Amino acid sequence: MSHELLRQPRWRVIDQSHLGPLFDAKQSFAIDDTLCTAVGAGCSDAVVRTWVHDDTIVLGIADTKLPHFHEAVSFLHKEGYRVVVRNSGGLAVVLDSGVLNISLIFPEATRQIAIEQGYEAMYALIAAMLAPYGVRVEAGEVVGSYCPGSYDLGIGGKKFAGISQRRVRGGVAVQIYLCVDGSGAARAELIRRFYELGRQGEKTKFAYPDVVPAVMASLSELLGCELSIDELLVALWRTLQSFGGELYSSALESGEWNWYEQYWARIVERNETALSGALSAGE
Repeated sequence: MSHELLRQPRWRVIDQSHLGPLFDAKQSFAIDDTLCTAVGAGCSDAVVRTWVHDDTIVLGIADTKLPHFHEAVSFLHKEGYRVVVRNSGGLAVVLDSGVLNISLIFPEATRQIAIEQGYEAMYALIAAMLAPYGVRVEAGEVVGSYCPGSYDLGIGGKKFAGISQRRVRGGVAVQIYLCVDGSGAARAELIRRFYELGRQGEKTKFAYPDVVPAVMASLSELLGCELSIDELLVALWRTLQSFGGELYSSALESGEWNWYEQYWARIVERNETALSGALSAGE
């Protein structure tokens, strides 16, 4: 069933992996909502979008409820990171130039896509992409990781990727971040410190993860060879083609920009509300 979703007749490819430091993560969330709307309305083929954001911490709504949230965000700013609150569930994750994000956007107009089906499709895709490296990708919660979930992806018990989903107007976006290179433990240490400063030993209604940096790693670390974003992109295109789909390059089209402006305004407003009082002088 999971492979069924990957057998799209045509894939609209939107590659935003090399836009550089000016590309804001808020734009990515607005773009995915726009594409969900377009796909759900039958105005677009299924989409695969690839994206990279420099030095950004993406928080979930629950993170904003930390008792010392503003102090924790100030720490992230001082470390040189932009902070964005996403428009969906989940918890804090690190994005930087060594983290590749992939969004698969499917229509749900004719039949419903079960939540597990979306996760399984992404898991199947990543497992197929990495098969040539001779590794077995495991799916299951990695305790001690940041943003833990039942579809954490790992190799040998160490997490390198996390999957989330968002549903908007008949479209389903299945999103994954892949730590390609750099230190997984260093990224995890940043989030461990964020929660330490955000909680400061106080009891909280929400159960935040006790991050253990040693359980996280990048693919380069796990495979013992230097992997690049570009190498993984090539693996992605080849793997999608192996499922029989035709790939064509695209960008947002004229009719989609109106939707984008609405979603952009929404997420900017959400971030202004959530982060008011936590912005540093440089933000």
